[in-house]
Amino acid sequence: MAKIVILGSGGFGLALAIMAKQAGKHDVTVWSKFQSEIDDIRAHGEHKQKLPGVPVPDEITMTSDISCVKGCDILIFGIPSSFVRDVAKLAKPYIDDHMTVVNTGKGLEEGSLKRLSQVIYEELGVKKLVVLSGPSHAEEVARCVPTTMACASDDMESAKYIQSELGNGFLRLYLNDDVIGCEIGGALKNIIALCCGICDGMGFGDNTKAALMTRGIHEIARLGKACGAKVTTFSGLTGIGDLIVTCTSMHSRNRRAGILIGQGVSPEEAVRRVGTVEGYFCCKAAYGLAQKMGVEMPITEQLNKVLFEGGDIRTVLGTLMNRPQIYEEFGTE
Repeated sequence: MAKIVILGSGGFGLALAIMAKQAGKHDVTVWSKFQSEIDDIRAHGEHKQKLPGVPVPDEITMTSDISCVKGCDILIFGIPSSFVRDVAKLAKPYIDDHMTVVNTGKGLEEGSLKRLSQVIYEELGVKKLVVLSGPSHAEEVARCVPTTMACASDDMESAKYIQSELGNGFLRLYLNDDVIGCEIGGALKNIIALCCGICDGMGFGDNTKAALMTRGIHEIARLGKACGAKVTTFSGLTGIGDLIVTCTSMHSRNRRAGILIGQGVSPEEAVRRVGTVEGYFCCKAAYGLAQKMGVEMPITEQLNKVLFEGGDIRTVLGTLMNRPQIYEEFGTE
């Protein structure tokens, strides 16, 4: 049995806690910065906003005391990307070398343009750091719907440990040694999902979505390769797998926000209505990273114009469709 602490009582953090507890072998604690959120979950027996209808077992400890991190075996970051650094700083006094730290967030840090595992390492300096990523909606993980994810690390022993402790009949984990590729794929697929949602909101069809997804993974792989990732990673769970689930499901907040934007709602209002929309924040960072690395990313560039420069949707779509006709090149070669 492992002592597991999950930082974040939102959808995915809580879903992992429920899944781990239902697997029947762990001491699970969930931390939230907000005692009011904990009180509300306990009062209703569920997270009514994020996971309605999913009971939270009483055996899961919930606390707003960050010292719960002390002495745990596995520490899981299950929080939005914009809060990872601040929460890591809060947890730092309680970190020790025996812990295995897991990042499940999918994004890039605005400003620094760093991957989240880089942010965590900067703050904590941990030796055992693992990335858990793949097609995994919290709404389904919490209900123990069969799910597969990649378990990536530069240290395979740490990855194998997480695989053995979290893998079960509901969650199948595949080992992966390409941390860069897994994080780039997990972060940037949210950008393409936003675009797919916009096209859904505008009333376009399956042809458009298929084009966006196909050319989108090409863009993601190009940037990943420039950052040092293995291009084959983008054919796997954290690439095309995560892209499919995020672009096609109404569980996806990125897609839902995109639908609103496509229907004429401002990007800022769409994000306010939907909640955490990682693709919104990641787009600016990804475009900045692409410019820094000298990588052409036309879809990301045009979405950045819509989200942050007041660009008209139909104008940027025309820009994409009227780019010079070329051979089909493959970002995963």
